[in-house]
Amino acid sequence: MMTTMLSPEIVTVPSLVDRCDSCNAAAKAEIALSSGGSLVFCGHHANKHAQRLGRLASKVTIEDGFEWAGQSHPA
Repeated sequence: MMTTMLSPEIVTVPSLVDRCDSCNAAAKAEIALSSGGSLVFCGHHANKHAQRLGRLASKVTIEDGFEWAGQSHPA
């Protein structure tokens, strides 16, 4: 049996009000986990962990203007 990996849904919002779960800086991305719950990261930590977060996320909400490393760009 083959497992298909789906990319998480990516939503852009004007701003996020939460603080990073790692360092308390202003949030740039909120990661809704496929297993339930969510994590919030500043730009630095969101991009540092982008590959792993992309595999765990069902939805990623990013602040407008933030370039998330886990976001695939059209060719």
